[in-house]
Amino acid sequence: MSLNDEERKTLVGLEIEKSRRTFAEIDILRQVGLWDNIANRLYYAAFHAVSALLINDGHTVGTHQGAVVMLHQHYVKTGLLSKEDGAFYSQLQTMREKADYNCTYYATEQDTAPRIATTESFIEKIIGLIKK
Repeated sequence: MSLNDEERKTLVGLEIEKSRRTFAEIDILRQVGLWDNIANRLYYAAFHAVSALLINDGHTVGTHQGAVVMLHQHYVKTGLLSKEDGAFYSQLQTMREKADYNCTYYATEQDTAPRIATTESFIEKIIGLIKK
């Protein structure tokens, strides 16, 4: 998709807004212990931030796996993000897929709660790259 600068800036802003709104849903879900849903929201909050970064830098991605590949190729391998950041994003994707599609897997508080603050930091790191 070919975007002019104004369209790109608008789309990046919308993705960041979506990331923040999605992350905010976690507090509500945590109050009622919906850990599978929290796994989903953690991933999608990060995904929308990553999408904003990719769009900001002119990369086109059509799949979730494509976003992982592009993040590693353009940001982890170049040192803009750490290997740990890349691994964390991949772990969020895997946890979300298991929680959403595997009927024998149930995300627990132990699976998800420790990732909440890390996801928030990851999103802020991504937003920092966009602002550079």
